[in-house]
Amino acid sequence: MVTATGTPLPTTDYSGRSLTSVLPSVAAAMGVPSWADTLGLPDAARYVVVLVDGLGYDLLREHADIAPYLSSLVDREPLLCGLPSTTATSLTSLGTGLAPGTHGVVGYTSRIPGTDRVMNSLRWDPEVDPAEWQPYPTMFERVDAAGIPTSAVNKAEFEGSGLTVCSQGGVPFHPISSVYERLDVVVETSEATPTSLVYTYESTLDHTGHEKGCTSPEWRDRLRGIDRDLADLRDALAPGTALLVTADHGMLDLPKGGRFDVEAEPAMLTDVVVFAGEARFRHLYTRAGAAPEVAQRWRDRLGDRALVVTREEAEAAGWFGQIQDSVRPRIGDVLVASLGDFGVFSSRHFAIELKMSGFHGSVTPAEVRVPLLVDM
Repeated sequence: MVTATGTPLPTTDYSGRSLTSVLPSVAAAMGVPSWADTLGLPDAARYVVVLVDGLGYDLLREHADIAPYLSSLVDREPLLCGLPSTTATSLTSLGTGLAPGTHGVVGYTSRIPGTDRVMNSLRWDPEVDPAEWQPYPTMFERVDAAGIPTSAVNKAEFEGSGLTVCSQGGVPFHPISSVYERLDVVVETSEATPTSLVYTYESTLDHTGHEKGCTSPEWRDRLRGIDRDLADLRDALAPGTALLVTADHGMLDLPKGGRFDVEAEPAMLTDVVVFAGEARFRHLYTRAGAAPEVAQRWRDRLGDRALVVTREEAEAAGWFGQIQDSVRPRIGDVLVASLGDFGVFSSRHFAIELKMSGFHGSVTPAEVRVPLLVDM
């Protein structure tokens, strides 16, 4: 796939080895009819699925020495998390088995159609009903309805949030407040019935990467701790229980010199009515009919530091999968996917990003490749 200007674009195939295949494959491995195990998972009556936020496949391979347990499980090809490679989108892709163009959580921040408001998908917007924004049943709900008790174990602060409803809704939510409580609750919930599917989430690696950088001593210490925690969880699970560990995206560090603050060049925002997304994957919502001109202006300015595409070009490359009509206006008219050690910032709208060290969201292998780790 190439753009109208001849720029080659990476394509995204959500029907292959992607996060959308994880729970359908788990369901098939647990004997739920009508689902196919495209990932070759082991049959088991009980599954525990752990998502480690920010644990990119490349990062795990590069830091294998400090994660001996998780690294010992790297015997499968990585999955692709999809685009944008960001938490809210990936959690919903995993939880629904659907591509972003269908489930509708199309980025960290995106435009609320019909308004000039930007919704933060992690914090949500009180005026947006998550059940309308993402109307499909989750895979957790569907597995539970098929007769396998299914539940989510997650931080108490996430209970009932818009993102939780979109990505994990329809099943019991067990709130926890510490990693120690998580282990106990996951094990108890897993063993409460002869068959079960339990989902849980680890957020601290991503937080550390954003704050300190994904190659910092602090990040390495956090990975070391998570490796021990998951080894302990494996030891505590009943024999025959399958433990599956994956992630929502990878991460890379951006030097100060690779940060383009668009506020320093206000002409770049001519005909841009809403500026959203995140530093590595910007959504630009333009005045009607202005998308081609805006896209060309950004291409001319950024050169080979970013892929600048129209929504139509991104759709043709499959970046969001098949895009539903209700979802299309949530996606920027122009998309800016940063490459290398570059990012597009706004000191006016997203000042907090300028304080960060680690980033993700774009199309590079370091950001889109995530591990599929399975232990029984």
